[in-house]
Amino acid sequence: MFVEAIERVDPFVRPILSIVRRYGSSEVIPACSTMFFVNEQACAVTCKHVAEQLISSDTIHQNYIQFQGERRSIPRDKNQTRRQEDLENKYNLRRESIIRIKNQFVNSVDQFSEITYHLHPTQDLAVIQFKGYSQIKYNACAVFLRDSSKIKQGRSLCRLGYPFPEFTNYRFNPDLDDIEWTADGRSNTPRFPIDGIVTRLRAENGEIVGVEMSTPGLRGQSGGPLFDTSGIIYGMQSSTRHLHLGFDIEDRDVIVNGRQTRVSNYPFLNVGQCVHVDIIKKFLRDLRIKYYEE
Repeated sequence: MFVEAIERVDPFVRPILSIVRRYGSSEVIPACSTMFFVNEQACAVTCKHVAEQLISSDTIHQNYIQFQGERRSIPRDKNQTRRQEDLENKYNLRRESIIRIKNQFVNSVDQFSEITYHLHPTQDLAVIQFKGYSQIKYNACAVFLRDSSKIKQGRSLCRLGYPFPEFTNYRFNPDLDDIEWTADGRSNTPRFPIDGIVTRLRAENGEIVGVEMSTPGLRGQSGGPLFDTSGIIYGMQSSTRHLHLGFDIEDRDVIVNGRQTRVSNYPFLNVGQCVHVDIIKKFLRDLRIKYYEE
């Protein structure tokens, strides 16, 4: 049903690849998110929570650098451990604290000197503007739905994004005590579509702001487009909501692999939450950013 639509949408949807390091660990954690381009001027739409993570990358790193500088000045005496613990509290560092995030914008622009972020004041929506590029590397632009009255319960729609990070072009460099991108390894990650039907529209203060889908948006699809069988954009994947079904089972004896086992189960329905197309278009108009509709 969505074969041709995916081919139409894919040229302007791009992954944001990230690598993450936590305090006290040399493990490199890969992660993905999604954005899609709306015009030929390197303007892309994504989620506000994605943009906020990109913005915070430098702040997180500077916090750790300042911590390292003070840690090196701690005297090596019987009070060294206590002083380091005090320093960790000062810089809010725990075992699971993120100390480094590095990002790559794959096949988006050839280079850039600056990124401007526009964050929506109330919705999980942001616009990214790349500046200082010489060439764009995406091959088309999003076309938004003109008549949003077509978004009704039961309509089949699809989302496209990058929920499963399979890129491997990264490593931990012990000499630099840092994570880094490498020239070897896999540098891309596969796209992944997921379809569903519209279940409900979400309103705030009398305004329709969201589209609920019968299937979840997957981690990494945040910022990816919601589209119909023609590839027309109806919204943007934002989050997943977990609805308790009430079909709970507690301490039930069942047969599993030929053996009696006691189980408990509390099922939930995971539904996708998408930013409504009208909210995206209004935000672009407010920013005086060019976009297309049909």
